[in-house]
Amino acid sequence: MTEPILELAALKKSFGDGEARVEVLHGIDLVVRRGELVALVGPSGSGKSTLLNLLGLLDRATSGSLKVDGREVGPLDDDAITRLRGDALGFVFQFHHLVPALSVVENVMMPKAVRVGAFDDAMKKRALGLLEAVGLGAQGERYPRQLSGGMQQRVAVARALMNDPPLVLADEPTGNLDTQSSDQVF
Repeated sequence: MTEPILELAALKKSFGDGEARVEVLHGIDLVVRRGELVALVGPSGSGKSTLLNLLGLLDRATSGSLKVDGREVGPLDDDAITRLRGDALGFVFQFHHLVPALSVVENVMMPKAVRVGAFDDAMKKRALGLLEAVGLGAQGERYPRQLSGGMQQRVAVARALMNDPPLVLADEPTGNLDTQSSDQVF
């Protein structure tokens, strides 16, 4: 059996104080192992995005335990959480969030460039390989505004894979696309 990439024990998240306190997540227990594909399904307002924000280390739980790639998140300071997020996680959001002033290949390189402080040739080679893998190998020097919505979202998928993370989180990555564009993303 493969090792866990995510481990949640009695994870809770509340918002507000006193009478206005709302508990959104009620003691979630979950283990996700490397290589597994897991989908969070539920109605609007059920806490899916809140849970993804916790798993993505964008927010902290009210209580409970969260381990990402074997590391307990609770005691980590903000800098350590930022490093863990960069090492262990890739994100694909509902909206692509590409930087308009950067070329497609520069957008893909961005997660790595932020970590090392500059773009370099090895990084560009990896980014171009990822663009090829998502069917956009010839689009590297174009800008986001020159691509369709489906193409932009595939750039976001390539960007999420740039640091070769063991875990990729996707929050409705095709939610704003038509059926044909959705099929192209995955």
